[in-house]
Amino acid sequence: MALTKTDKIWHNGRMVAWDDARIHVLSHVVHYGSAVFEGIRCYKTAQGPSIFRLREHMLRLVRSAHIYRMDLPFTVDQLAAAAGDLVRANHMDSCYIRPVVLRGYGDLGVHASSAVPIETYMACWSWGRYLGEEALRDGVDVCVSSWRRPAPDTLPQMAKAAANYMNSQLIKMEAIADGYVEGVALDEQGYVAEGSGENLFAVYDGSLWTSPVAHSVLPGITRASILTLASNFEIPVVEQPIPREMLYIADEAFFCGTAAEVTPIRSVDKITVGAGRRGPITERLQKEFFAITAGETPDRHGWLTPVNVTVGAAR
Repeated sequence: MALTKTDKIWHNGRMVAWDDARIHVLSHVVHYGSAVFEGIRCYKTAQGPSIFRLREHMLRLVRSAHIYRMDLPFTVDQLAAAAGDLVRANHMDSCYIRPVVLRGYGDLGVHASSAVPIETYMACWSWGRYLGEEALRDGVDVCVSSWRRPAPDTLPQMAKAAANYMNSQLIKMEAIADGYVEGVALDEQGYVAEGSGENLFAVYDGSLWTSPVAHSVLPGITRASILTLASNFEIPVVEQPIPREMLYIADEAFFCGTAAEVTPIRSVDKITVGAGRRGPITERLQKEFFAITAGETPDRHGWLTPVNVTVGAAR
């Protein structure tokens, strides 16, 4: 999906023009993937634009940076405030927000010396449904990828790091080349991990199954939200390793994530999952998720941060 240019990008505490947010070709991040980032959605609600689980996303960003010894000069609260400022500066009623912390220009040794600055950028733009509008209803066809998620002692999967997404690109490109919408990665032991950029749930005999974080799974913010909603609905949850073949015999399956939101899985490896369409538990969780993010039902968990933009205000 092509980027839709907006006016301003936040850089190290100040707003700059979109076209002025640039890095040098010899920046450390270009050569070694030394960046951590987040993906956050701001939803249009009757109360105005509201950012979904803003603080949790910024906390994960700070923790990802900490894992990679990147000293951030901004607190979680400062980053959260910057996100609100950014949405207001661009007069957005809904958007996708992308904060990124990277190692910049100064030294090209693998070990980033003190000469390499830590740069923090944050952009926002309009972005629709990641896997397609119809996918929310009809589901998507996926395959189990030949590429596995890195082992826990190779690249830390609890960090949302740019380098991890080289693995995700291989998973996604293979799936697309083979005629699927998305790929499912296994972990080093051959158990189900997640999609290229989404967490995964399966419904089996009335229970909601998902892989534990220890099995090369990103601790997803939307994943945590789905677990909370399942508890609200008294749907039993099982967090344990999931064999590949369980996807074939599951009653339902779905992806979740900031980009994918809640997207049903219609088939895996050309084997129909359940009835081959969105199942009742998936639909119930999906509708509740969208009702909360649209402000149509009370935000009883405090997940939305109002931005208080006057929609359509003059620039």
